[in-house]
Amino acid sequence: MIVGVPKEIKNKENRVGMVIAGVRALTQGGHKVLIQQNAGAGVGITDEDYRKAGATILESAKEVYEKAEMIVKVKEPLPEEYPLLREGQILYTYLHLAADERLTKALMDRGIVGIAYETIQPADGTLPLLAPMSAVAGRMATQIGASYLQHDHGGKGMLLGAVTGVERGNVVILGGGVVGINAAKMAVGLGAKVSILDTNVARLDYLSDVFGNEITTLYSNSEQVEKAVSKADLVVGAVLVAGAKAPKLVTREMVSRMQPGGVIIDVAVDQGGSVETCRPTSHEHPTYTIDGVIHYAVPNMPGAVPRTSTYALTNVTMKYALMLANMGWKQAVAKDHALLKGVNILNGKVAYKQVADDLNLPYEPVRL
Repeated sequence: MIVGVPKEIKNKENRVGMVIAGVRALTQGGHKVLIQQNAGAGVGITDEDYRKAGATILESAKEVYEKAEMIVKVKEPLPEEYPLLREGQILYTYLHLAADERLTKALMDRGIVGIAYETIQPADGTLPLLAPMSAVAGRMATQIGASYLQHDHGGKGMLLGAVTGVERGNVVILGGGVVGINAAKMAVGLGAKVSILDTNVARLDYLSDVFGNEITTLYSNSEQVEKAVSKADLVVGAVLVAGAKAPKLVTREMVSRMQPGGVIIDVAVDQGGSVETCRPTSHEHPTYTIDGVIHYAVPNMPGAVPRTSTYALTNVTMKYALMLANMGWKQAVAKDHALLKGVNILNGKVAYKQVADDLNLPYEPVRL
């Protein structure tokens, strides 16, 4: 199979869809790998590094898309990339379609086979291709939130962990999954007061076992969320429903009750966001303020730490990339049920039910 890796063009997105080990694995398996010029520059991989591993370097994205049978990316295509996709081509990347009707319809129109990292799901219910980026984003959320609480960044002028004789910062984390637990690790490490809200009691039990008295666990309902958010210095939105829009847990009224200079980091913004007042921002212009509260809602947060993120991501994506290249998509998804759940777009239709439901589009399951 001919596998293409274009350079990412999303704002400040320096990750790349494949590292040297991936190129070697594919080329040793008899496949051809096409890499766009400078695609790996953001993570310190040169064109010469890719050539030595067996890849062919092409100057433009257009050439990569024209020749490749499968495109391996990190982020969803942007409008200027839509025309480059062609019927029957495999697109293997993060898609997050439930919050983006325009992208979904564009991929349907192009007739591609859209396989989304974020919905590949084994029988145990985990999301192995989402987990590493969730871990990065969770850790970044606390780190970034602590920075924006500084007065020079518009915040309250407080240190999350404080010092002796001074009250610590109050961090509220909505969701106890991979993002939430990683945000909590960082916040606890800084010495903050930490509360985690979730509707999964078993997960709350687990978090209590892991953190002990270092955190407070709360069952998530509208009353608990309202109380917690009103007292928070930093709110981290870490809610995930696989392949679906994030539920709106924090209302505009709740935000207005936070003290001026408080910070909201909505990691779920790429799935529509869990905070009513949040809208997608960018690394170039990451924040805005509503009712005196700083909102940070960058959909591709891990793009700010591309080296860590790329290697963490490709550690888990290459397994399925090799399957797709070795077998073709039909045989690969027939063999692996987790990969089957990754198929979001097929034959011009939405093949993932939650996306179809959220966007009110017809659903057509994969038929093999």
